[in-house]
Amino acid sequence: MNFNFFFPTRLISGEGCLAANADLLALGRHAMIVTGRSSAKRSGVLDDLLPLLEARGIAYTVFDQITENPPILTCHAGGRLAHEAGADFVIGIGGGSPLDAAKAVAAFAANPDLAPEEIFDAAKRTVPSLPIIAIPTTAGTGSEANPYSILTLPDGLRKKTFTAPESWPKYSFLDPRYTATLPVSSTVSCALDAFAHALESYLSPKSTVVSEQMALFAASRIWPILAERPVEYTPLMREELLYAATAAGIAISITGTGFPHPLGYSLTLLDGIPHGRACAVFDGDYIAYNTRTERGAARLADFAASAGADLDTLIRTLPELSEVDLRFTEEEITERVELIIQAKNYTNSPYVLNRDEIYAIYRAHFAK
Repeated sequence: MNFNFFFPTRLISGEGCLAANADLLALGRHAMIVTGRSSAKRSGVLDDLLPLLEARGIAYTVFDQITENPPILTCHAGGRLAHEAGADFVIGIGGGSPLDAAKAVAAFAANPDLAPEEIFDAAKRTVPSLPIIAIPTTAGTGSEANPYSILTLPDGLRKKTFTAPESWPKYSFLDPRYTATLPVSSTVSCALDAFAHALESYLSPKSTVVSEQMALFAASRIWPILAERPVEYTPLMREELLYAATAAGIAISITGTGFPHPLGYSLTLLDGIPHGRACAVFDGDYIAYNTRTERGAARLADFAASAGADLDTLIRTLPELSEVDLRFTEEEITERVELIIQAKNYTNSPYVLNRDEIYAIYRAHFAK
């Protein structure tokens, strides 16, 4: 039994939790607010947050240039701006992209002389990142509960993970109301991402008692909602999804993710498929291949029982929910596979795909 656990983020949950715990915002004298172009305003977070900062005499700079799959160059620019403004802590607001970006901005702000890709070299990050507060407005990545920052490299074709001991948010405020304005399509994609985290974490050889419980909790909350395919999401559904996504984020903070994640990166970067849907395309393959091993089959049986589903339903339905319908030439398949062939995630499950199997999966889904 593995009972190892480390979790330095304080999670604060419930409606109105930001205002009720506003004194925790006083991590410094100047906040760098990292967000997308509209989500922080549309969700209501900025309207709630800014008066709380002002009442405590905390200055702030808003950097609202974060796009999906945050480019490392944008984060680098945000870090330089934070440094020049004298920011001494960072507040990330939004979905996974702004929260991931906030972690990179915090590192660049503390190390303003870093070149963009030097962020991945711990020896060159000589100063710890600025403290981070996370306020999610989606229920998907669980970035509020782990230290990972998935960044798009300058060529726009590849992603790479940045992490550091200080990349854990110090505080994360989980208010389900802030997810209420997320469109149904985006809500589904985020839920698929969180479900993939739970699934991939539960099968990981790195799993622990804690990660397993977080993964099963997430699966038991997410799947019944996804299976219902609601045309609109009630406040209770959004609360369930937010906490489930955070639990799945805790799970992958311990284990990392499995092969649906790298297989989906090419679809996201080259074809514009949202990350959660891109992962869901390959979840059925992940289940089918892992049932070939004794450990994988046993773990999947437990996981499916917790979710309240059978494996055949998961194998069939998860790709259906992705709603991805793409066709590629052999040359286009090769381009996409070679971009992700070296990812480390392939070894993080009972069944380890080889090169031929990765190509076979892509051809099965996308060959013209």
